[in-house]
Amino acid sequence: MQDTETEALWLTALFPSKELEQSAREQDKESDKQLLLQEVENHKKQMLSNQTSWRKANLTCKIAIDNLEKAELMQGGDLLRQRKTTKESLAQTSSTITESLMGISRMMSQQVQQSEEAMQTLVSSSRTLLDANEEFKSMSGTIQLGRKLITKYNRRELTDKLLIFLALALFLATVLYIVKKRLFPFL
Repeated sequence: MQDTETEALWLTALFPSKELEQSAREQDKESDKQLLLQEVENHKKQMLSNQTSWRKANLTCKIAIDNLEKAELMQGGDLLRQRKTTKESLAQTSSTITESLMGISRMMSQQVQQSEEAMQTLVSSSRTLLDANEEFKSMSGTIQLGRKLITKYNRRELTDKLLIFLALALFLATVLYIVKKRLFPFL
């Protein structure tokens, strides 16, 4: 009965990682997707490691109980008193193992919760990056438009300077021509 309860705990710990994996597959950016999938794999490995540790601890406990029973059968003597002591030590060992398993279960729960928080942080930072990217695109369009306008303004300024210089040269040429005709009509 204890094995089925523990298996149920493992399965409930596995479901949030499936949700995390589904969320990772829905990410737009490949790097975010890979990061989340790697996190899911890490949690799965941790869970399998915890499950293996639990099974080893359970097996060790069963072997210890079997060894105690064998030793009890071999000793003979005051069997009743030894059985009471053995039962008490078995109960204490069982209690210790149960507490250990509960600690492992809590640790797994905390790991799942931390991974969910990490996923939420990644999702929010991904949204922030997408917003910043969109803003950058709109700013780059504005900057390109400004660059075109400045280039056009510089061309017009050069054209205006050239026209002013030509007009001034024409004016001076006209003034010189008039002065020459008035002062030196014979030339």
